[in-house]
Amino acid sequence: MRINCGRRVLAVALLGMISLMGGGVVAAQDRDFVPVTDAMLENPDPADWLNWRRTLDGWGYSPLDQINTDNVHQLQLVWAWQLGPGSSQPTPLVYDGVMYIANPQNIVQAVDAVTGDRLWQYTREFETEEDEVISRRTRSIAIYGDKIYLNTSDAHIVALDARTGEVVWDHTVADRALGYRYTSGPIVVQGKIVAGMSGCERFKEDVCFISAHDAQTGEEVWRTSTIARPGDPGGDTWGDLPLRYRAGADSWIPGSYDPQTNLTYWSTSQAKPWARLTRGTDGDALYSNSVLALDPETGELEWYYQFVPGETHDLDEVFESVLIDHDGRRSLFKMGKLGILWEIDRTTGAFVAAHDLGYQTLLDVDPQTGQVTYRPGMIPQAGVELEFCPDFLGIRNWYASAYHPETQALYIPIHPTCVKGLFTEIEKELHAPYYTNSGWLSRGTTAHPDSPDHRGHLVAMDINSGEILWRHSMTTRPRSAALTTGGGLVVGADTDRHLYFHDAATGEVLFQTRLPGSVQGFPITYAVGERQYFAVPVGGNRSNAVYVFALPEPPTER
Repeated sequence: MRINCGRRVLAVALLGMISLMGGGVVAAQDRDFVPVTDAMLENPDPADWLNWRRTLDGWGYSPLDQINTDNVHQLQLVWAWQLGPGSSQPTPLVYDGVMYIANPQNIVQAVDAVTGDRLWQYTREFETEEDEVISRRTRSIAIYGDKIYLNTSDAHIVALDARTGEVVWDHTVADRALGYRYTSGPIVVQGKIVAGMSGCERFKEDVCFISAHDAQTGEEVWRTSTIARPGDPGGDTWGDLPLRYRAGADSWIPGSYDPQTNLTYWSTSQAKPWARLTRGTDGDALYSNSVLALDPETGELEWYYQFVPGETHDLDEVFESVLIDHDGRRSLFKMGKLGILWEIDRTTGAFVAAHDLGYQTLLDVDPQTGQVTYRPGMIPQAGVELEFCPDFLGIRNWYASAYHPETQALYIPIHPTCVKGLFTEIEKELHAPYYTNSGWLSRGTTAHPDSPDHRGHLVAMDINSGEILWRHSMTTRPRSAALTTGGGLVVGADTDRHLYFHDAATGEVLFQTRLPGSVQGFPITYAVGERQYFAVPVGGNRSNAVYVFALPEPPTER
């Protein structure tokens, strides 16, 4: 009979095990290094975590099963690594026993994935002071060939030698003085470094874009704008607004890639300023709040799907695109801030289905066509107070969902809320070229009436029906991505510093522990030799760290 260890708390002297950043340096050059290929990225070794969501389909799933529902309660902390201070939301990468970690301030480190010993460190030197509004963060990095690729907060892409951390090339992609910046890393598609630009809340004579770069030199191969310019197809959806005032549509979460369709899928954020009345539009404002299917060779737009045309509450659909072959169709699944799970045919861009979690109060979706209609009184009017759900952080945010192929469920961290306030018109030139004023006057955020006692949940959602299979409710919001494994596990967390390992089928908490800070970022799992590990990034400025867990090693025979 299985013993229920769901409430067991790990008792380990955590602080005594932290490897400080100033620890010993191992000669990284002594390691043999096999270059990472496109084939490896498309079908990675189960032992490695080579991409932001491990695979280019965005699943956040590992087939590793040494740690499973029967033994996960035996997990122990085996090492920890302190990260630098600042806003920390990283995804570690692991390749051939080496972990590559992005720190705040655009620092990248390589450590031994078994011991936590540092191998090398790259520290970016900035010419300007840190932005007072947007802190320097790096949610992900990429690996290809013998290089690590870093998107920087001053709109560069930097290639580092994966063995030493030395700079191979540094390419300026856009002008940081115009507000351009990266907050997430690139993906690698057919040997090209593909990255989505952000920083488009500022008015300027240019727009945000997605670009591809030569992996060996950094030179730009193509660039695709994420806003339709005046005179271009779709340009009239912004009315007569000049280019200067067509802001937003940042692509600040990494894309996905499907080698079968040979398309890469990138999503865009809301138009800015948020409300139609504030930005002066009443059309769709293409290509904001959309998923774009791009030819990886040319950047040509093959199709787009706009989830909420003319979105007007800062509730966009920019998050991960999960590519699943489902019901005889190549589908793309997406859930944004509204808490609606969209299914799109990823070959044609046609609408398939929409499953609403039921927390948003703003709009209705036609189940046959996907057409969106705002409910009466929900489109902001100048000076008219409005109450709606969710608030601007959404039902969910950047903490990614994860898919499990056996349960055919997506595991999604959510945090239902509501907000009250009003929008006003603004004088645009008073704010250009600085951060655009949203025109929003808040009256405060409240708990959602359907979730008064729980600010967060991890929900298991059936992709076939949209049914909630189970939920784990928490008193605090999650700020951690989900992770699924072949061992039948789902990893989640709350901001009260708890880390949870669930049974993917039932939601039962099989093991939990409490860390010095809350999990903030993207947990991963990997293997070195015959041993599987879980690496969990923890945030909280001065408590930023990565904690690594494994099963106890078997006793050595004498």
